Amino acid sequence: MACLEQLEPFSVLGFQAEDSDSTSDGSWFQNHHQPVLSVLCPVCDTEVDLPPGGITDLTTDHLAMNEVLLETLQAQGPGMLCDLCVDGEAVKHCPTCRANLCHFCCQAHRRQKKTASHAVVDLEDLKGYSWTEKSILCPSHPSEELTLFCEQCEQPVCRDCVLGKHRQHPYAFTANVIHKHGDSMRDLLKSTQLHVDTLEGALHHIEGVSSAICSRVEAVAGEIRTFADGYIRAIEEHRDRLLKQLEDLKVQKETLLHLQKAQLEQLLMDMRTGVEFTERLLTSGSDLEILITKGVVASRLRKLNKVDYSIHPGVEDGIQFFPHENAGQCCGYEVFGTILNKAVDPAKCVLQGEDLHSARQKQLASFTLLCNDASGEQMGRGGEPIRVTIIHKDKKDWLVPSLRCVCDRRDGTYHISYIPEELGTYTVCICVKGQHVQGSPFTLTVKNKFRKHQGLFHCCTFCSSGGQKAARCACGGTMPGGYQGCGHGHKGHPGCPHWSCCGRAIENSECSAVPPGDNLPRSLLKTVVL
Repeated sequence: MACLEQLEPFSVLGFQAEDSDSTSDGSWFQNHHQPVLSVLCPVCDTEVDLPPGGITDLTTDHLAMNEVLLETLQAQGPGMLCDLCVDGEAVKHCPTCRANLCHFCCQAHRRQKKTASHAVVDLEDLKGYSWTEKSILCPSHPSEELTLFCEQCEQPVCRDCVLGKHRQHPYAFTANVIHKHGDSMRDLLKSTQLHVDTLEGALHHIEGVSSAICSRVEAVAGEIRTFADGYIRAIEEHRDRLLKQLEDLKVQKETLLHLQKAQLEQLLMDMRTGVEFTERLLTSGSDLEILITKGVVASRLRKLNKVDYSIHPGVEDGIQFFPHENAGQCCGYEVFGTILNKAVDPAKCVLQGEDLHSARQKQLASFTLLCNDASGEQMGRGGEPIRVTIIHKDKKDWLVPSLRCVCDRRDGTYHISYIPEELGTYTVCICVKGQHVQGSPFTLTVKNKFRKHQGLFHCCTFCSSGGQKAARCACGGTMPGGYQGCGHGHKGHPGCPHWSCCGRAIENSECSAVPPGDNLPRSLLKTVVL
């Protein structure tokens, strides 16, 4: 009780419902409209409704009281107090009254006529028992035992309660109604037990799943470690391979540079020797000596002058690491990171495309730049600085507007597109690393807009016009019998499908017919039908 009194009650929204499952006595249900106070269990946090009398009116757990009694009897320590005087220590127990008595109250109990026949036993004799009978007295009338049950209030009452507060309420002896109420409680117990079984099964299943998750996590963790360890080994092996490749590349370049350096040093020494000998001859030799050695010296100098050598290093320092490039597989794992030592050579770069030297006004034109290294091999990667300049020859200050676009395909090729707005001749410059590529600068001619065909693409005027005699074709072919158009296998027929407006046999071509309004021979005019 001292513990429960420390709990702070709180108000519950609304009022007490009729089917409340309160654990307190039922007498206070008579007024269904009184506000309810509750407390929270400090152990399970369950909300418990309080009766009108507060915590002191909560239902007593007599099973627990019995367990406390038995534990007190069996414990080594202070004994229990007498149930009658509440002063002396209890040493006797009356099974009939279900009361614990001290020596003084036990003697008085035997002297009273009403209780003289009760058999009293020592409390020491109860220590081996698991249950003791103790009467439950009425809270309102402490001298009376609860032997009756009020059906209306659904709570045990004593004889004085029936004559007082529970007057005119239907009641019966507890022994007579225990079967009915016990059966209802058993039914509730069965339904609750089903939930208990279900919950236990659910918990068992959850534990099984939890155990399976733990096992699976351990297995997957092992797979992850194995994968990561293998990946780390693959990356380390790929790292070592890249470093070895880099070291080999260094040795290769240094060897080539050393060879080139030795050749140039030897050539320089030969030329210096020739120059020094010739200068000494010209300054110190006599005329006859000069003329005698002229042939040998001149031959030597001419030979030295004809030696082909390069003033540029034979290799470049263009070594680059591309961490995002796919490097294939290593130890079964896909790895990234490649070393490229190629350097673009503008003189080896190639321009390709139909629109290199001719384009149509206000139509998209394009061509392709292939970047190669000094050996002519395609670079295989992008990222080169490409500069495109398109200048009108008659308008030096007029460039093709910003609609030109350079698209890096990341494979060593670059797609260059533009739209010329003016007719005429242009100079196109394509530079890589500030140097012109092969074929740059070049001339671009912009012609009139592409003229679409206005006629039909057919193989026979007779067929395409439905047999009309007046149908003509620009190919000039005719048919006998008064037909003015071409036919299969007749004179002037091109022998393949062609355009009726201009006679061209290429389907995806530009129409060469003169625009409407110009004077044309009648044989070149297309009919209204066509």
